[in-house]
Amino acid sequence: MKHFIKLFAFLTALLGFVTIQTPSAKAATTYRVVSTKNVTAKNYIRVSAKGTLFTLKGSSYVSFRAAHYLKNYPNTTWRVTKSRIILKNGVRTQYYFATSANGRASGWVWHGYLKVKPSTVTYAKVYSEARKQLGKRYVYGACGPNSFDCSGLCKYVFSKSIKKTLPRTAQSQYNKYKKVSTSSRKKGDLVFFGSSKKRITHVGIYVGSGKMIDAQNRGVITEKVASPWWHCVGYCRPATLH
Repeated sequence: MKHFIKLFAFLTALLGFVTIQTPSAKAATTYRVVSTKNVTAKNYIRVSAKGTLFTLKGSSYVSFRAAHYLKNYPNTTWRVTKSRIILKNGVRTQYYFATSANGRASGWVWHGYLKVKPSTVTYAKVYSEARKQLGKRYVYGACGPNSFDCSGLCKYVFSKSIKKTLPRTAQSQYNKYKKVSTSSRKKGDLVFFGSSKKRITHVGIYVGSGKMIDAQNRGVITEKVASPWWHCVGYCRPATLH
């Protein structure tokens, strides 16, 4: 009888040990989700080829399953739309949900493996395209490529250089975009002229040092913004240029 009691006690203790250990084994393969939120969509590129994109199974607790490897996507642009904080081994770790440009690959990747893709919308492109038009004829209503009026030049340059579509007339361009002060103007801003904000008659592309490239009676030229034949009404920023 004593041997039976000892055997029963041993089996009970062993069963208790297994019961206690099972949740711990599960906790080693699943991780708690702290938060998930949508973020402003941006384009990213990889920082390292070591990264892995995972499929996360679960909601409050998730398990990781490898879906794609960044080493297989050397020149891919990734669109990040979500951020998730996961508690891993007591540490809060941030993951991004990223989708390849062609939409064929997606998954959750540690944020440190990606970086924001450098902007291709640069002032250098706008300026280069504007300079190509210097010397071309002024024709009222013309939008290029061989002749321009003032707003037609701006519309053509922005479309060709950074694929930005501007409204057709100087007044509509002024009405549409964010106004900036003379003290905060930047290269690539549009500078407008006329008798008032509601009577815009001319526009040019500001190129720095108080000068602009514009189309006027003498054709496409570079001239000073502060010229006696123009009354400057203000500046607008049709695009954020780098």
